[in-house]
Amino acid sequence: MMDDIRIAEIHNSSEKSFYTREILERLPEWFGNKQALDEYVEKVKELPYYAALNIAGQCIGFFAVKIHYQHTGDIFVCGVVPEYQHNGIGKKLYHVAENNFIREGCKYVIVKTLSDIVDFEPYAQTREFYKSIGFEPLITLTEMWDEENPCLIMFKSLV
Repeated sequence: MMDDIRIAEIHNSSEKSFYTREILERLPEWFGNKQALDEYVEKVKELPYYAALNIAGQCIGFFAVKIHYQHTGDIFVCGVVPEYQHNGIGKKLYHVAENNFIREGCKYVIVKTLSDIVDFEPYAQTREFYKSIGFEPLITLTEMWDEENPCLIMFKSLV
């Protein structure tokens, strides 16, 4: 399956938004908040964006990233459609993004996700994914999102 997948950097802002909406709407356990989903769809337009495309040219996963202070990469939003999860596509996308962070001089990468103080299986899988590619928990912030959705910031050193 992985041999038929290619990773492409997408520059067209409407294409980024289309892919983001198409994928996030298929992941309601993670992106069920319509307002947040709409914000992601809008904000990815201006960000570096990597798409996993299947042999038919359909986007099956993506990573949109940012860089803070010229040295901290940030996985802003990402997703892989359910039928392609657990096949290495997220890892392949991440490695393309990480190589870009390294080329840009980043020393660290961060990602924000739901904290483990909330028992919710889809996000337990998400945290395990990030741990599998070298991320470690850094801090849980209840004031970042809200009390019901405490934000866990995870980080990875690139140096």
